[in-house]
Amino acid sequence: MTKPAIGFIGLGLMGSAMVQNLIDKGYTLTVLGNRDRAGVEAALERGATEAATARAVAEASDVVMLCMGTSDHVEGRMRGDDGVIAGLKPGAVVIDYGTSLPESTKALGAEVAAAGGAYLDAPLGRTPSHGRDGQLNIMCAGDADAFAKVKPVLEDQGENVFHLGALGNGHTIKLINNFFAMTTANAMSEAFAMADRAGVERQALYEVMAAGPLRSGMMDFVKAYAVDGNDQMLAFSVRNAAKDVGYYRQMASDLGAETVMSNCANAGLQMALEDGRGDDLVPTMVDFYAQRFKG
Repeated sequence: MTKPAIGFIGLGLMGSAMVQNLIDKGYTLTVLGNRDRAGVEAALERGATEAATARAVAEASDVVMLCMGTSDHVEGRMRGDDGVIAGLKPGAVVIDYGTSLPESTKALGAEVAAAGGAYLDAPLGRTPSHGRDGQLNIMCAGDADAFAKVKPVLEDQGENVFHLGALGNGHTIKLINNFFAMTTANAMSEAFAMADRAGVERQALYEVMAAGPLRSGMMDFVKAYAVDGNDQMLAFSVRNAAKDVGYYRQMASDLGAETVMSNCANAGLQMALEDGRGDDLVPTMVDFYAQRFKG
């Protein structure tokens, strides 16, 4: 079976890794980057074609993939005279791999459908190294026929590929997931910092907490930094964590639901941003809380 032509917009760490995997699998790629050209240059060296606009990416592609930081970024590439929608082929499928607002996703889906294509939201789990190896978790949602059409491509990119129902469900589940993850990470970070203030060894606290039902992967990610000095087990920036918790809160507001549990994680992350820690990784929130507790 002939492989579809792929357009890929957003070659940051994750996007570049995914593009390299697609090239490994024999796909023809048309790419469009942003400020950092490293991912684009790496793709061009292996035979990809660079487009000047998102519209040109769509004109050359059967499947258009976006891996971008915010809903505003996605909307900027999708709309306008030079956007994806303007160049969309009939029957083309557009996939948003980022973590976007569900209401934005649904609005773009309607515009893509009006242009004769289909739009899927497919936020990702795991890391760029998993993206490079085709081992991502892919939380896809949207039209079932469009999903079936691109499922072989998704299975080349992911170890676990889910279809989660109506358009927007993928982003909804990803935001709930990340809200829970970042709330847990902040709680564990404060727990270690409070142990410091009380004169309790972090390792002792961890051993007791990890012996019971509290133990989780997120606890171990924070412990890897707090006790062992390794922040790479959760290579996710404070800035991105704050963005995702903020999107969760916006989603709740759009649903007419007053979120309670996100308040603390949001407050901590926003204070860390104000403290100039936006580019630090989430496990280092231990340092942020420890510094605050010193007074």
